[in-house]
Amino acid sequence: MDLSRAAAEALDAADPLAGFRSRFAGADEDGPGRLLYLDGNSLGRMPRATPAAVTRVVEQEWARGLVGSWSQWIGAATRLGDELGAGVLGAGPGQVLVGDSTTVNLYKLMVAGAAARPGRDVLVCTADDFPTDRYVVAGVAESRGMTVREIDAHVDEGLDLAELAAALDERVAVVVLSLVAYRSGALADVAEVTRLVHESGALLLWDLSHAVGAVQVELDATGADLAVGCTYKYLNGGPGAPAFLYVRRDLQDELRSPIQGWFGQRDQFAMGPVYAPADGIERFGVGTPPVIGMAAVEVGAGIVAEAGIGALAAKGRAMSDLVVALGDEWLVPAGMTLASPRQAVRRGSHVTFAHPQAWQLTQALVDRGVVPDFRTPDRVRLGPAPLYTRFVDVWDAMDRFRALLADHSYEAYPAERARVT
Repeated sequence: MDLSRAAAEALDAADPLAGFRSRFAGADEDGPGRLLYLDGNSLGRMPRATPAAVTRVVEQEWARGLVGSWSQWIGAATRLGDELGAGVLGAGPGQVLVGDSTTVNLYKLMVAGAAARPGRDVLVCTADDFPTDRYVVAGVAESRGMTVREIDAHVDEGLDLAELAAALDERVAVVVLSLVAYRSGALADVAEVTRLVHESGALLLWDLSHAVGAVQVELDATGADLAVGCTYKYLNGGPGAPAFLYVRRDLQDELRSPIQGWFGQRDQFAMGPVYAPADGIERFGVGTPPVIGMAAVEVGAGIVAEAGIGALAAKGRAMSDLVVALGDEWLVPAGMTLASPRQAVRRGSHVTFAHPQAWQLTQALVDRGVVPDFRTPDRVRLGPAPLYTRFVDVWDAMDRFRALLADHSYEAYPAERARVT
């Protein structure tokens, strides 16, 4: 693999997604001192069209239309859900709903799934999954008198299928797994995981937060049961943007949301005294949809759909391969360790390196104009987003990284994270 900067420039010249870069604020800055943003898997850049979309909702639909705009807002959660399903998630209409946070959606589907498997008293997750997933699993288990089985997952290599198989039996109700591991970027084997879980009779609930918009997700084709995910990472919906949930069509009448809000009521405007769940995916609605936030999500998700998830996934693999190769050449000899799967087919779109002084390195990188992310216990996570990151951006960021390791200036930074209040 040619690791020269000229080779990275050549990859950019041939990049079919190159035109999308100019559609994101700050992404088309150039020059040696530019910001190199490698944290798109934590918070995506803002699309330039987002302010106008939000302004339209605020100044026209709200300020002028007032309550008369409810006719176009009332179905926003399902309309945008269908757009996400068709353009990003590989899901047919009527199976995706937008609204609430990832954590709330995870709770709703986990409780609904557990209730749909009476007589089963075990929930399964991995010991290294994203904290909110493990916290929700523990809370649901405690409230329902169930037991949690945490699978030991390798912090760098991800889920071991043998460990999963050993944890599955007739007592398991719901298995909660991330498609892409938040620390290492390890990508789960969808087909084999689905087969194992379904053979046990349990329901499988995917967390797609670090996958959607970066890897190909085919919910219908893979026989997925349930899924949740956020929209502010690779979908560029903005901080706190509403999340989504997916329920396979043939499961919808079987499951019932534990949060009986009026947007999940069959005839919500009858204002009746008794809750009766709506038909289809709308039964998983809760309260009034976050209309302003949805306007931002629609812009970001629309760009992802326009670019095509196949092209985005291919570029993501190529960029992560470049990160790994440059890391082997420049970072590993200076004390870093690759903390992600080496093979691109086993990774999402981010790569992680371990170092005893990872926190100091992360802060020093930020001061040098490179924005990565720190993950405990000792990881620097690099997440180039294929929509707006260039190969030469990756090269320059890694070049600054090696210079930092060479001069040891990171050692002057505080060794412990400051508590954010």
